[in-house]
Amino acid sequence: MRGEFYEPKRIVTKAIKEAEKEGLLGKNILGSGFDLEVIIHMGAGAYICGEETALLNSLEGHKGWPRLKPPFPAVVGAFGCPTVINNVETLSGVPHILRMGGEQFQKLGTENDGGTKLFGVSGHVEKPGIYELTMGSSLKELIYDVCGGVKDGKNLKAVIPGGSSTPVLKPDEIDVPLEFEAMMAAGTMLGSGAVIVLDETVSIPHIFMVMTRFYAHESCGQCSQCREGCTWIYKISQKILAGEGKPSDLDLILDLADNINGKTVCPLGAAMAMPATAFVEKFRDEFLAMMN
Repeated sequence: MRGEFYEPKRIVTKAIKEAEKEGLLGKNILGSGFDLEVIIHMGAGAYICGEETALLNSLEGHKGWPRLKPPFPAVVGAFGCPTVINNVETLSGVPHILRMGGEQFQKLGTENDGGTKLFGVSGHVEKPGIYELTMGSSLKELIYDVCGGVKDGKNLKAVIPGGSSTPVLKPDEIDVPLEFEAMMAAGTMLGSGAVIVLDETVSIPHIFMVMTRFYAHESCGQCSQCREGCTWIYKISQKILAGEGKPSDLDLILDLADNINGKTVCPLGAAMAMPATAFVEKFRDEFLAMMN
């Protein structure tokens, strides 16, 4: 569990103890002869350790750097053993699948993407929060029907549909199904489902700087393209915000992003490069307006 997740650790620890007390975890569960222990291992908080092989390295006591694949963790994982890695959202769906049956759960979504997904909506909406929707619901429906629309009746400027690592969408692009292939066809990704809604008051160059600062800080430094490229893009974003940018800086950002994307051990480099490209291409005029 990530180092900053103090409250989730407390909650999960309590749940484990309750399950052990009821005989649902531990040795000889309900007299079945089956043993299962759940152990919480806290990391140091590095974002990169959310990548599955960096997580394994951290768990083993090594530097949290992603590994080259193959071999994949299912073949060679923790301490050289075959390892299954699931995130919390996958595990949270298991009780529903067991209760309904896999076929019925699959029917909740679309033919290509069955079941449901959790969407964490933040930013300028009337009702931010975490919502569970069937796959195939539209992004527009999530924002306007489920979350009550843009806060205080302001106009929508942009939506980041799947966390900061996914390319931004403009208002005329959000009538798209929340499914993996449809989002890719729209030039973005579903990602983690962390939807960020930005209203008309937002400065895109400022949002861009905040995003690039995060990835420059969280790059593990293993790959030179990511380590140097993310830092350079962040420095350029600072330069633009300070009113010292020039039009050629935008082309340099695109060039740097192209040299990062797809050329690193893990997807963190692409997680910066793809959104950076989308921000510059779709909001170039707003960047230019900050230049002398």
